[in-house]
Amino acid sequence: MKTIFLRVIIVLELIINLTACKAQQIQPLNTNLKDITSNSYLKDLNNELDSYVGNFSANFDGKIINLFITKEVKKKIDLQTKSYYQDVLCIKFIVKKTSGQVLQDTKNMSIPINQDTHTIYSFGTSPSQNLVLLYYGGTNCGIGWGKILLKKINSTQLSWIYKPNDSLIDSATCPPSTDKTVYLPEIKDLVFTKL
Repeated sequence: MKTIFLRVIIVLELIINLTACKAQQIQPLNTNLKDITSNSYLKDLNNELDSYVGNFSANFDGKIINLFITKEVKKKIDLQTKSYYQDVLCIKFIVKKTSGQVLQDTKNMSIPINQDTHTIYSFGTSPSQNLVLLYYGGTNCGIGWGKILLKKINSTQLSWIYKPNDSLIDSATCPPSTDKTVYLPEIKDLVFTKL
């Protein structure tokens, strides 16, 4: 009798838990922002991001820029109006002079999870144009935040466009000794080659 009672309680708890929990809705990666439901998951159903993953390098203006692109599955996105999860590309980078002197290294720096500065994350794709749209949180004090577009030229090359939105800062919020240089190349159609 005791075993039957225990089984009934377990079954009732399972039924209550199943009806009380909302299933996470899976939506395609490029779902329009207004159509995204809170707590949904924008999944890379067609593996659009996979071909961008890897290590890429380019030379520009006496500097070597190395991009380390990974795919982050189910990254939490918190907006003012809603929160959801999305598969994204994450880019870390190292910029150094051709002499080898490192100017900026986000690959080996520890960045707090909730900090946008120094981070580059994708927020959408345009598969018909072989494009990925990315947001850059900027360098120290958010200087240089803006948009980056990566276009897949072929299986080993990407074209880069970086469009910073703002390079002005409030000097009161950024310490005077802070390096305020944006080392990423602000240029159209810089070609990165897969290493």
